Amino acid sequence: MVHELADYEQAADRCGLTPAQLDTALFGPAPALFGHVAVDDDQPVGFALWFLNFSTWAGVHGIYLEDLYVRPAWRGTGAGRALLATLAGICVERGYRRLEWWMLDWNPAARFYASIGAEPMTEWVPYRLDGRALHGLAAEGVTSATRLSARPGRVPDRGDEA
Repeated sequence: MVHELADYEQAADRCGLTPAQLDTALFGPAPALFGHVAVDDDQPVGFALWFLNFSTWAGVHGIYLEDLYVRPAWRGTGAGRALLATLAGICVERGYRRLEWWMLDWNPAARFYASIGAEPMTEWVPYRLDGRALHGLAAEGVTSATRLSARPGRVPDRGDEA
């Protein structure tokens, strides 16, 4: 279904996820990705993939919804709402303050999101560092001879999610 989502978002050529990669991300020794699947008569009809974020101002975790997808034949059936309600329930149960996600500006799901009370965050501008720029900046961290350096913090492990 991840490849179906990429096709829907007009980016099928940029999706290289393999089943092995997804399996490792979800079920490997140190998973940092979590997921839920909506099913109808044992058939998968949608999914939500998410990970934890952290609000330094609130001092608590939240959920960042990386992908929400419902197959076209099941849109409007409540599958997407059920997936989001599940994530909202996790937030409330664990004391997380936010459930956040990004959406392409042309996606008609904006009406659905508004109907459940979600609001667009227009004051924030997304940034991305990847490819050559990512590698170039990473090389600065390795070769820099400055007095200042970044020190690693705690690396999440299986116990961090709970």
